[in-house]
Formats: sequence, structure tokens, C-alpha cells
Amino acid sequence: MASTLTTGELLSEGLRRLAPALEQPRLDAELLLAHVLQTHRARLRSHPEEGRGPRERDLYLSLIERRIAGEPLAYLVGRKGFWSLELAIGPGVLVPRPETELLVERALALRPDATGEIADLGTGSGAIALALARERPGWTISATDLSEEALRVARHNASGLAVANVEFLAGDWFAPLVGRRLHLVLSNPPYVAGDDPALRSPPLQFEPSMALAAGPDGLEHIRRIVRDAPNHLRRGGWLLLEHGATQAAGVARELVVHGFSHVRSHRDLAGHERMTEARWG
Repeated sequence: MASTLTTGELLSEGLRRLAPALEQPRLDAELLLAHVLQTHRARLRSHPEEGRGPRERDLYLSLIERRIAGEPLAYLVGRKGFWSLELAIGPGVLVPRPETELLVERALALRPDATGEIADLGTGSGAIALALARERPGWTISATDLSEEALRVARHNASGLAVANVEFLAGDWFAPLVGRRLHLVLSNPPYVAGDDPALRSPPLQFEPSMALAAGPDGLEHIRRIVRDAPNHLRRGGWLLLEHGATQAAGVARELVVHGFSHVRSHRDLAGHERMTEARWG
């Protein structure tokens, strides 16, 4: 390969290598090259004749190979869009998924009030808490996580977005919230069965296992949250849980057994029952 390539030639090479591995190789090829060149995708198309040196070529092609191996695009470029936000993302946090936006959507629908006490359990990058904070600046939001690395990323995102109504707390699920009574509790907890082969295959093998695996049937953490939620919800408060595409019935049973009412599951854009909500009292 020539020591100097144009932008167009480099993009074509990235696309050629990605094509056998990805369904939409062009988007990834463009995003990775725009990241390396610190520019916008539109400029790649409008100025394909610009020359690129060996350093840019080598960095770009190394990212292409990592993407072929299954490493999440968000880790390679260091960011991911969620709701209306652009979030910093790193290997220490779960990559936010589009289906998780359903939690945000339902929370806003269930509580249209301008004020409220809210908790996001296992906040990770802060995606859910920060999206809610942007939509409801009058809400007081507590976001907990056991991972100090995740909290570092979440606080960085809050600072970058100039969000001031989220408090980030270190601890396991409700542990940092002793004595608090909340209007809404949301969580996207780990829900993959510990022996699921998917944990050892891309892209999950690159993401933190503590944010994914949840015991023999994937419901270990959901059971803990459901069990403890009544001690932290106000009467009429809501619990919203993301879960696996085949777990809605199991989650609903746990909620009913523990005294919740108005249990209802919602489907994501792919038609899967992806989250369940329930009211306390």
C-alpha cells in the first residue's frame, strides 16, 4: 500500500476490509475515519482528494481491525449517542443501547410533574439519569453504581453536558439511598444468564461482565431490586426495569409476588418485550 493515500482511497480500503464482517460497513468506516481525522463525515465525502500520511493510515487501519474483531464502535471512537445526548464511553461501562431509551420514554410519561425524586440504579455511563435530567431539570436524580470507573465516566458526562441535578453515589443498587423515598426508580441491570455463550462472543466479550451477567437465569439482580424497592418507593411510585427479550413474564411474576400492581411490559422497536413497569401501593 502506498505511503500516502487520499481520504477517498483510505475510506475505500476501510470499507473493503469491513464489508465481510458488518451489515453496514460504510457507516462504521466513515465514523472511524472521521474520528481519526478529527473531522465530520460530510467532509470525507466533500474532500475525498485530501492526502493522508502514514500515521493516519496506520491508526485508521488498526481501528478497522479492532472493529472486525467485534470491539464496539463506541469504545473505538470514545462516544455514543443516547436520547438527545452525546456521551463519553469507555471499556469500563456498558455501551448504551437504543432499547434503553424506552426506560426514559416511560419515565417521562408516568411522571409528567416538573418535580420529583428519582433514582437510576446501576447508572453506568449515566445515560438514563442524564437523559432524564435534561428533560426534567426540576427533578432531583440520584444515580448509583458499584463501579468507581463507571461513576468517573458518568460524572465526566454530567460535567460535559452541564447537568447539575444528578447526584452520583457509589454503592450496590439501593445501598446509598437509605431512608430515601422516591417517585420513580429505574434500572437497566445485568440480565444475561451467567452460562450464556453470548458473554464470550463479540461484542459482549469486550464489555464489563459485571454489567451483563446475572446468575443462572439472568434475573438475580432484578430479584434484588424488586425485593428492596418497596423500602424506597413512595406510595404510588413506579419501578421501571429493562430486561431480556424473553424475561418479561418472569419479571412480572416477581413484581406481583412482591405486592406491585399495574404491571405492564413494553416492546422495543424490534417488537421484543424489553422493559416492565409496576406501581407500588
